[in-house]
Amino acid sequence: MKTFTEVLISYFRKLDYKLTENVFITNVQMDSKKVTKGSLFIAINNGNNYVDEALKRGAEIVICDRDIKELTFSNVIKVENSIETLQELAKMYRQRLKIKVVAITGSEGKTTTKDFIFGVLSKRYKAKKTLGNHNNHIGLPFTLLQLQDDDEMVVLEMGMSNLGEIDLLSKIAAPDYAVITNIGDSHLEFLKNRDNVFKAKTELLKYVSSENTLLYGDDPYFKSLEGIKIGFKEQNDYIINSEKDDYEGISFNLNKETYFIPLNGSYNAINSSFGIVLGKIFDMSYPEIRESLKNIEITGMRFEKIIKDEVLYINDAYNASPVSMKMALKAFSSLPLDRNKVVVLGDALELGEKEIEYHKEVLLEALEHDFYKIFVYGERMKKASEILNDSRIICFENKNTIKDSIRNIKNVGVLLKGSRGMKLEEIIM
Repeated sequence: MKTFTEVLISYFRKLDYKLTENVFITNVQMDSKKVTKGSLFIAINNGNNYVDEALKRGAEIVICDRDIKELTFSNVIKVENSIETLQELAKMYRQRLKIKVVAITGSEGKTTTKDFIFGVLSKRYKAKKTLGNHNNHIGLPFTLLQLQDDDEMVVLEMGMSNLGEIDLLSKIAAPDYAVITNIGDSHLEFLKNRDNVFKAKTELLKYVSSENTLLYGDDPYFKSLEGIKIGFKEQNDYIINSEKDDYEGISFNLNKETYFIPLNGSYNAINSSFGIVLGKIFDMSYPEIRESLKNIEITGMRFEKIIKDEVLYINDAYNASPVSMKMALKAFSSLPLDRNKVVVLGDALELGEKEIEYHKEVLLEALEHDFYKIFVYGERMKKASEILNDSRIICFENKNTIKDSIRNIKNVGVLLKGSRGMKLEEIIM
């Protein structure tokens, strides 16, 4: 990391702190257990308690923001705020790199869209992407600091829970391309309504030109925005049609060219189309893009098929909002499956004062489909089901009872969908 080492030296020179001339950083870590010889260890929050461990593991430089009384090493640098230092280093590093930055935000589908875009672009270019859920004010700059001098592209996911957060991430990342998947009901506990969600998500657009902006064109919030629009309706620049779902995935046409992805659901035709369009922008051929999609690696718990004890689980339990839950229900209903279909729905969190109404809408969607059983788990789902008072909905107090009930059904396929805090994947264990 020659360029990053130069950035680090320059940064601390401005603070009148001179690093030794022979310093060289090979990697950047926030977890002391991952520190190796040559690491820069940035102690974030409780990480300040592990400075000694990082040094013992071979850290070249340690940045912390608490007094480490027992340590007097010259390579331990105390700053006012480690997080702000992390952000500033990432911002400076990004400015020095010759790299294209693709930034993705939206209420639903960010991670899967990121995976598709990265899967396509990495077929030809040396690329990296946001790992796991590192999409906030700490995770995004940390992702940037994982880049190497010869990387050509990075695909960054931008998460938020309030106004101003996407703006901060954009200032750090300086994106060249923007993707906004949709405007939904996520984080209404903090943002109150979709209008504010729209304001928060579109903070990204101040930093990217309209010709480099990709939008889901069927979303009514994007009607007046300029950009490259992708969707099912005829007014879009790229039109999705001729969808066909089978057990292995979905095939569809995008502007009359046929693609296949190993993932079900119409919404994944949208998510993958962002990757296809960016591939075309970066001069990739149709066969090249099509081949990259066949071998795509999707982050776990996104309509992931798992067979255990003769039960087929569709694990879509990483996170949930009312919109994504309804989409998952439709996708599961249309999935060609010679099994009794059971849905397990957990609470969707951070929805604010109308949360019970949103849960009721999700259950009404579930009742529209011919599911064998509808199981619900969580206080919000319980309250919504009590309002509906439909015998087809069965409430559970714990996940072990759900697991036992599933295993008593012969030839069963199960959809798991709920917010991260519900941890519905534990039903599979």
